Amino acid sequence: MQSLLSFLTDIFSQPAFLMGIIAFVGLVSLRSPLNKLLTGTLKPILGYLMLSAGAGVIITNLNPLGSIIEAGFSIRGVIPNNEAIVSVAQQILGVETMSILLLGFIMNLVIARFTKYKYIFLTGHHSFFLACLFSAVLQAAQFNGWLLIIIGGFLLGSWSAISPAIGQCYTKQVTDDSGIAMGHFGSLGYYLSAFIAQKVGDKENSFADIEISEKWGFLRDTTVTTGIIMVIIYLICSLVAGSEYMKTITELNPVIFSILSGLQFAVGVAIVYSGVRLILGDLVPAFQGISQKIIPNSIPAVDCAVFFTFSPTAVVVGFICSFIGGLIGMFILGGLGMALIIPGMVPHFFCGGTSGVFADKLGGKRGCIIASFIGGILLAFLPALLLPTLGNLGFQNSTFADFDFAVWGIVIGNLFTHFGQIAIYCICVILIIALCVPYCIKSIKVVGDSKHDDELTANK
Repeated sequence: MQSLLSFLTDIFSQPAFLMGIIAFVGLVSLRSPLNKLLTGTLKPILGYLMLSAGAGVIITNLNPLGSIIEAGFSIRGVIPNNEAIVSVAQQILGVETMSILLLGFIMNLVIARFTKYKYIFLTGHHSFFLACLFSAVLQAAQFNGWLLIIIGGFLLGSWSAISPAIGQCYTKQVTDDSGIAMGHFGSLGYYLSAFIAQKVGDKENSFADIEISEKWGFLRDTTVTTGIIMVIIYLICSLVAGSEYMKTITELNPVIFSILSGLQFAVGVAIVYSGVRLILGDLVPAFQGISQKIIPNSIPAVDCAVFFTFSPTAVVVGFICSFIGGLIGMFILGGLGMALIIPGMVPHFFCGGTSGVFADKLGGKRGCIIASFIGGILLAFLPALLLPTLGNLGFQNSTFADFDFAVWGIVIGNLFTHFGQIAIYCICVILIIALCVPYCIKSIKVVGDSKHDDELTANK
C-alpha cells in the first residue's frame, strides 16, 4: 500500500505526466488516430520537460546570486524557498502529504465535473507544495489521521478549482482567450497586479507592443535583452561581493563568471519559451476531448511560465521591479524589527515576471512597473508574516515564497490560534458555499462557459 501510494504521488506531483495523461484521455475521447494519439500525448510531456529544463537552468544560475548579494551587502536573514521547507516537512509528514495530494487531485476533478468551476489544475509540483503546507498547519491545528487527510484534500481540491476562476477574467485578456487558465499558487499576486495595473496604467502603451528603432534592433530579441540585463546584474553584485568571496563560489574570474551566468540564464529563458510553445501547440487541442466528452467546458490550468510568451519584455521588467520591491520590503521589515526576508531570486523571477505579464497586458508599461514593484514588497512581507507560524510547527528559519502559500498559512495559523478547530471547519463551509453560489445566482459566470457565452451573445 505504501509503495502504491508513493508511486501514485510520483505521478501526480509531476506536471509532465499529468499533461500527458490528460492529453491522452482527451485524444482517446476524440477518437484520434494512432499517430496523432502518440504525438499528441508525447508533445505536451516533452514541452513541459523542456520548460522544466529551462527553469532548471534559470534556478541554477539564480541561486548563487542570492548568496552573492547576501555577502556583498552584509545582509543576514531568511531566503524564502518552497523546495527547502517541503524537503524538511516531507521527513515528518510524508504519508499525510502524499494522501492529501492524491485526494486533492480527485476532488479537483469531481468539482470540475459537477460544479461550474471547470478548471483542472495541472501544475503538480505546486499541488504537492500546497499539500505539504496543509498537512503541516492542520497537524498543528490538532487534526490527525483520516480527518486531516480529508480536510486537507478538500482544501487542496477546492482551491485548485477556485483559484484559477478568481482571475480568469484577467487571464483571458492576457492570453487573448487561448483556452488556458492560471494553474500556479502565486495566483492571488498575479490577479492583484492586474487589478492594480488597470487602475494606474494604460494597456494601450504596453511592453508587448514596444517598437525599437533599427539602431537598437538587437534588443528586439528577448533572449539577447535578457542576457545583457542579467550580465550587468551579475557584474555589479560580484564586484560588490569582492574577489575573495567569489573564490568560494567559482574558480572562474568574477567577470567571466558574471558573463557566463547571465548568458546561461538567458538560454534557460529561451528553453522555457520553446517548451511553452510545444505545450500550447498540442495540449489545448487535445484537451478539447476532455472538455467535450468527459468534463464539459473544462479548462486546463497551467504553470505560470506558460504565460511568459504573451509579453516577454514584461517578464524581465516585472522581475527587476519585483526584486527592487523585495529589497525595499526587506529594509522596511528591518526598520519594523521583523525578520529580514532576503529577496529570493527564483520567486522574484517567476512570480515577479508573471505579475509583469499580467500587469503589462492590463495596464501597460506604467502598470507593469508599479504593480510588479508592489508585488515585490508583498513577497517580502507575506513570508515574514508566515515565518512565526511555521516556526511554531518546527520549521525555524524557513518559509514559503509564493503568494497563495503564505496567505493560506497565515489565515489557517492565525484563525486556529484565536478560534480553535472550529475556524478550520468554517473555512471548509465557506469553500462549499463558494462552490455552490454560482448555482444560486444565475448572473454569476465562474468560467468561460461556451454555452453561456453563446446565450449572452444571442441576448445582445
